[in-house]
Amino acid sequence: MTQPPVLPACCPALINHWPLPVALPDVVLVSGAFNPHHLADGDFQRCLIESPDSIQRSVAKRQAEFLAGRLCAREALQQLDGRHYVPSIGEDRAPVWPADVRGSITHSHGWAAAIVGHQQQWRGLGLDMEPLLDHERAQRLAGEILTDDELQRMAAGPDAQIALLVTLTFSVKESLFKAIYPLVQKRFYFKDAQVLEWSDSGSARLRLQIDLSSEWRNGTELDAQFRVDNGKLLSLVSVAAL
Repeated sequence: MTQPPVLPACCPALINHWPLPVALPDVVLVSGAFNPHHLADGDFQRCLIESPDSIQRSVAKRQAEFLAGRLCAREALQQLDGRHYVPSIGEDRAPVWPADVRGSITHSHGWAAAIVGHQQQWRGLGLDMEPLLDHERAQRLAGEILTDDELQRMAAGPDAQIALLVTLTFSVKESLFKAIYPLVQKRFYFKDAQVLEWSDSGSARLRLQIDLSSEWRNGTELDAQFRVDNGKLLSLVSVAAL
């Protein structure tokens, strides 16, 4: 029997867990911390992970986060149904999953994760992690991320929630893109969707502000969930099969 490759020092452990408020059936989420300073020559080869040319030419941080993300994805697929598969990079820079799988990878500030599920149960899975913005940066970025309605609600709300609100809006819109871009094959941007509501319990609801296809039209609403932990916000948008 083939033994699984040893994990590198830059990403020494992977965890199969569910950190979000509502568990999804038949879905696997694997995460792990990574440290670019511990990346060593030959780590990609030892882990049996192919390093694209663009990654080979990049700095250690980018190489480590790519390696950690793919290690998480491979382990998640192994846990899902026993297959051994590492997503490559598509022409659109998105991970290329097996045809019968939906998935997503996120990595930032020393942490990576991947989520996968079978296409029979899930049409789209979008996962994103962002470090919580500080108040000043959130105020600077709000105009680029929030719609006019979102900006009005932010201005009317408590000043102490601005950093969380902007981080949450950024993250759930990233998750939304990852979940439905594979279905529509059309790029859209932060102001093409709007966060309608969110709660401290970790739920949120979004609405598209643009026609993306005959199915995904302006006004379509979707649910999201999120969790804030240790200065990071993790969000997920999932689209169940019809």
